Amino acid sequence: MTSMLDRPLKPRAFPAIGRRRRAANTLATALMTLSMAIAVTPLLLVLGTVIAKGFRAIATTAWWTHSQAGMTAFVAGGGAYHAMVGTLLQGLVCAVISVPIGIMVAIYLVEYGGGTALGRLATFMVDILAGVPSIVAALFCYALWVATLGLPRSGFAVSLALVLLMIPVIVRATEEMLRIVPIDLREASYALGIPKWKTIARVVLPSGLSGIITGILLAVARVMGETAPLLILIGYSQSMNFNVFHGFMGSLPGMMYNQTSAGAGIDPVPTDRLWGAALTLILVIAIINAGARVIARRYAPKKA
Repeated sequence: MTSMLDRPLKPRAFPAIGRRRRAANTLATALMTLSMAIAVTPLLLVLGTVIAKGFRAIATTAWWTHSQAGMTAFVAGGGAYHAMVGTLLQGLVCAVISVPIGIMVAIYLVEYGGGTALGRLATFMVDILAGVPSIVAALFCYALWVATLGLPRSGFAVSLALVLLMIPVIVRATEEMLRIVPIDLREASYALGIPKWKTIARVVLPSGLSGIITGILLAVARVMGETAPLLILIGYSQSMNFNVFHGFMGSLPGMMYNQTSAGAGIDPVPTDRLWGAALTLILVIAIINAGARVIARRYAPKKA
């Protein structure tokens, strides 16, 4: 006699559930595609507008090789060489100070003192700095550098203000990349008798190098476009100045603000310079991003 248990079980079909799942999948795909389109459209519109309005200014050789020294607001000519040099110098000084500090703080929080009182305090301070407006950082540096110490307004003072904005971005990006490095890599290194500091330097950091560089680039992109520290801590100069410790200095954000004050939107000459400076700033950041990604890909650990 055949029992119920001896009979083979036939798979049951659930056509209603299958249709609901396919409908939900289609709806989710459509919503994600729509969200991506909504996010990308403003970016494309901004890039298209800046390129269309700024290309005429940067298409000349003089734009890349000459400054605005001796040029008046409504006379065409000159270039943005002085502004590019000033922006790059201020960003370089800022990066030289911020990158080592930010990476070391992130290493301490992940590898050493994440649960200690000092680690919690550092995390709290990084969170506070991440929300500080650029004008507040500029006012603090002005109060300390100029009002208290009596030192002159300079490009170095601007870099110090930008450091306060750059460090939290680097710390957060580096911290997240170090946390996703598999613990097995650390344990394998310790098992071979390699000390912790060398494991961090030779195993952990190279494993997260690509993400760390991406975080640094995001921080650089943020600070290179800031205007408030420039207005408070240094004046704008149309002439060349390679000394970050003395004198007024040109910069691309400062040039945009200067051309706005000179009549951009009313006269075509300052208007072209305004859009040209904006496009130049975008190109400078894009070139820095591309170069850093090539370096990160070159020195990233090879997959087996």
